[in-house]
Amino acid sequence: MRFTKMHGLGNDYVYVNCFEEKIENPAKLAQIISDRHRGIGADGLILIERSQTANVRMRMFNADGSEAEMCGNGIRCVAKYTYEHKLAEAGGPFSLPGQPPCCPASLNIETGKGVLTVGLVIDDNDKVQKVCVNMGPPVLAPKDIPVKLTGERVIEQPVEILGQELRMTCVSMGNPHAVFFCDDVGLIKLEKLGPAIENHSLFPNRVNVHVIQIDKLTEFTMRTWERGSGVTMACGSGACAACVAAVLTGRCERVCTAYLPGGDLDLNWCEEDNCVYMTGPAVEVFEGIWPEK
Repeated sequence: MRFTKMHGLGNDYVYVNCFEEKIENPAKLAQIISDRHRGIGADGLILIERSQTANVRMRMFNADGSEAEMCGNGIRCVAKYTYEHKLAEAGGPFSLPGQPPCCPASLNIETGKGVLTVGLVIDDNDKVQKVCVNMGPPVLAPKDIPVKLTGERVIEQPVEILGQELRMTCVSMGNPHAVFFCDDVGLIKLEKLGPAIENHSLFPNRVNVHVIQIDKLTEFTMRTWERGSGVTMACGSGACAACVAAVLTGRCERVCTAYLPGGDLDLNWCEEDNCVYMTGPAVEVFEGIWPEK
């Protein structure tokens, strides 16, 4: 099986071109190849497949083999791979509502959240350096996130975790996120807090966990415990959820920058269409061949 190792801000996955390869059991394969000591080493496995409704289809599996609906860093890498390996012909320019085009080309990618449109920032060597993703509107209704709480939204909801009361804001960006604001993300013991929240009975599908430190009205720092993978260097959909949570709680403006351990993401929760736009890099690390086992 030929594969490509790629990352978005250090959030690394093994990518397989299923236009050419056939994967019988992706859940099991994700567990094996994600092992950083006995496998390739990754936060999970992403398959690039043919689609009936878009240029390509993205399927994403966490390191524990569970399939996730969406991956913000992953979709940027899928866009880069699709364009550079000529799996589909790119469309016209990409722009935010009411603004001039910010990217010369675009693609449509089918995900567990539906079909998302991405814009490609292309250099003089015809390589994709950055990708702007229309992540769609945030989902705020508890039953749709899902989280077992009542009301129209979950904003600053008190919840007891490991014997301490925390305040939680929940958002879905096609996958579920729980956001917690703090004064210093470096002081949070995420290795203990993360799994306790991820597997809390409030979340029937488990949840991604983010701790957020507001630096300015247009900047915040975050750390992430990803559902099924643990602590990761970045989470694109989580950064979008954190932006929404920060706006809803009056901590941040709609256009802002998220600082993650692996790098920075530019975010815009656009008022015109209620969609969250995320812009960040995508990097190809190496290619290889995984032997049959």
